[in-house]
Amino acid sequence: MTMPGEFPYLERLRAPYAVDPAQSRGRLHPEDASPTRNAFMRDRDRIIHSSAFRRLKHKTQVFVADEGDHFRTRLTHTIEVAQITRSIARALGLDEDLSEALALAHDLGHTPFGHTGEEVLDACLHDVGGFDHNAQALRIVTRLERRYAAYDGLNLTWETIEGLVKHNGPLLDADGQPTERYRRNGVPRAILEFDAVSPLALDSFASAEAQVAAISDDIAYNAHDIDDGLRAHLFELADLRELPFLDGLLEEIDLRWPGLERHRAIHELGRRVITRLVEDVIRESQGRLLAAAPGSADAVRSARMPMIGFSAAMAKADRGIKGFLFPHMYRHASVVETRRHAAQVTRDLFERFMAEPDLLPEEWRLSADERSGEAGRARHARCVADYIAGMTDRYAVHEHRRLFDVTPDLG
Repeated sequence: MTMPGEFPYLERLRAPYAVDPAQSRGRLHPEDASPTRNAFMRDRDRIIHSSAFRRLKHKTQVFVADEGDHFRTRLTHTIEVAQITRSIARALGLDEDLSEALALAHDLGHTPFGHTGEEVLDACLHDVGGFDHNAQALRIVTRLERRYAAYDGLNLTWETIEGLVKHNGPLLDADGQPTERYRRNGVPRAILEFDAVSPLALDSFASAEAQVAAISDDIAYNAHDIDDGLRAHLFELADLRELPFLDGLLEEIDLRWPGLERHRAIHELGRRVITRLVEDVIRESQGRLLAAAPGSADAVRSARMPMIGFSAAMAKADRGIKGFLFPHMYRHASVVETRRHAAQVTRDLFERFMAEPDLLPEEWRLSADERSGEAGRARHARCVADYIAGMTDRYAVHEHRRLFDVTPDLG
């Protein structure tokens, strides 16, 4: 038996508002503690070794994989988010392992073809609750991963699941009504079902660690979407000068390295975007934490505002970047055309599997009795969505070619 103190590296200095793994609320299925890893280290490792995590390698951010090897995938994006998350968590005295676990898990529920696949599945499931990638991530870590002998899912700690579900903020308001994000379809059933077994306080914020993972996601995709868009020639460096924040960074680069090669200037811009956003989050969050003086992780959860965020000036810059990228990148003619083809592939697959259940692999197939009636059709639709959502871009195209005579050109 391991004696206390035998592995002192497991004990770290944390701020009073940080989540302490030694005080975790535990797992749905109790397990013996590990002598060499704390609870959040184990969560992180289980996420990394999951099938869903590996599949992120071939899932798209904005471009499909065939358009080039240098554009981000869900996996490279996730690694970038995890790096930023650890940096901010360390500066704020938070638990780095929980923060990293949440960063690594935040995109597990995404479909093939980026947000296009999610939009199609949401429309296909409109009558049975829609599709939400956060709820899908919860389904993956609690049901769909089948690796362990004793249970389905990864059996993550309450704190990791709470952060996965609530990292974008409360799901219910003070009156128990869905917040704006869930007003149309309501809080997804998967979340409500888990909450009934292991309450997540859906009307409160998540931990500071989860909030850090969420804002790190924003920082990463702002920087890398600018980088990818420039490298794809969807827009040019000169176009970015309409944004004061980016214009200032480009001025810095021009003054220090006049006439710098384009590809080096792109890299210099990207690293400055990340640095300025990270430094702003640290300064702003330190100020909020100092003013609120939360004495525990629960005090962070019950606060009336997020403890982690941008300053007002940087929030304006963040909105400016997103406002620029929407028409110049996400709605660029070439990207829209690719999205249209990807939507067709996703929709075709859903409709074919709904109509011909025997085409599904055996492990995803329900019996005729299980599919009967309105409730059975809803179960079948969710099962089909689970199967498609787990596909990589290339596998979805492969399945479409197997089942249809003509497959749209995705690159």
